[in-house]
Amino acid sequence: MSTMLDNEEGRKLSSTCVENRDELVAYLESGCKPADKWVIGTEHEKFGFDIKTRQPIPYDGPAGVKAIFDGLITKYDWEPVLENGKMIALYQDGQAISLEPGGQFELSGAPLPTVHKTCGEVNTHLDQVKDIAGQLGIGFIGMGFHPTASRADFDTMPKDRYGIMTAYMPKKGTMGLDMMYRTCTVQVNLDFGSEQDMARKFRVGMALQPLATALFANSPFKDGLLSDFISLRANVWTDTDNERCGTLPFVFDDGFGFEQYADYALDVPMYFVYRDGNYINALGQSFRDFLQGKLPALPGETPTLSDWADHLTTVFPEARIKKFIEMRGADGGPWRRLCALPAFWVGLLYDQTALDAAWDLVKGWDAETRDELRVAASVDGLQAKVNGIDMHDLAREAVAISEIGLKARARPGAGGMVPDETHFLNALKESIETGHVPADELLDHYNGDWNGDLTRIYSGFSY
Repeated sequence: MSTMLDNEEGRKLSSTCVENRDELVAYLESGCKPADKWVIGTEHEKFGFDIKTRQPIPYDGPAGVKAIFDGLITKYDWEPVLENGKMIALYQDGQAISLEPGGQFELSGAPLPTVHKTCGEVNTHLDQVKDIAGQLGIGFIGMGFHPTASRADFDTMPKDRYGIMTAYMPKKGTMGLDMMYRTCTVQVNLDFGSEQDMARKFRVGMALQPLATALFANSPFKDGLLSDFISLRANVWTDTDNERCGTLPFVFDDGFGFEQYADYALDVPMYFVYRDGNYINALGQSFRDFLQGKLPALPGETPTLSDWADHLTTVFPEARIKKFIEMRGADGGPWRRLCALPAFWVGLLYDQTALDAAWDLVKGWDAETRDELRVAASVDGLQAKVNGIDMHDLAREAVAISEIGLKARARPGAGGMVPDETHFLNALKESIETGHVPADELLDHYNGDWNGDLTRIYSGFSY
């Protein structure tokens, strides 16, 4: 489930020309697989910083991104991925380490069968990164929004698609550049068995993204000061680009399936087309025109499946479909919570009884309620209340359902010594017991022993 296609699949998609809309729908549907083949892909982003100056790290230089890449290649045998002669990612055994626009490090994990294994992968990755980065005077911190740096403090990574997006974002919303350069997330990618299964999972996932935002809220600061949000990252997405973001009310309509999602994605304006190692600017142009050979950026050409796969990565709703479902509502966070997110969603979605119970929680909500929950979660976290829905109570019910689902899966770990995956929910159960999420802990320190000195976050909360 890595965002990096393996060579064989990438070549196949790049050479498969698309003749009509039905082939785009079929691409999504090709993700269907039997339950015994369902896997888990965990992705998480983090901010690198210079330990001495606490500033974001640049791409080049002795304490920069490329230096970390070089160290990971030399000591841990990662393989470089180049664009225009510049290293933009690393690859190893189905995993990829890639760069967000401001140099945020992202691990796109391999597709793995259990939360135990995906958590082990996360731990190995962070151990390796800490080892190399520490020798370079670099630290890493997991948060949803950078607590102290301004936009101007970030170097731009040498990926052409980011140059295209950077020019476009200010035309579509007020916070698109903040999204690109100053946010980090953790997400999980999950499988579906059929169109009906996809629709049920997607509806539950979309409806409960505000709960994930509340439980994992970890971005209460901006520019070294308090913001008005417990998850500023979530607020940023409300005015990034509303043509490609949001809660997608049509997902809850009768008959929703792959066709309806493909039609939605077709109507999202394009960013680019990738050809022969180059990103061709197609900003605001129509994939429907592309299907007819009428794309202004490439007159007479029609798309390949690779173009469609690329376009799907430029659509940013709270949950999204590729050949799997991505859950996108959580802030980046501390090490001990990175494994809680996949556990939470696997428990809810990979057991039919749990999935049905989760649907019962949300099926009565209307579009207005879902949107209000999204906003309220960013402001008040677990203390949010919308139309009679108490977020704290909702968390208690949803995590209990997830625990039931994980027990039913009964996937052992530690050589059979651990009977299931339920212990990965402990951090969330602690939040439910105390009413505090990671942002609350940060705020307690900021208003207490830190005396408003936010620079202390780097020593107290780095990986």
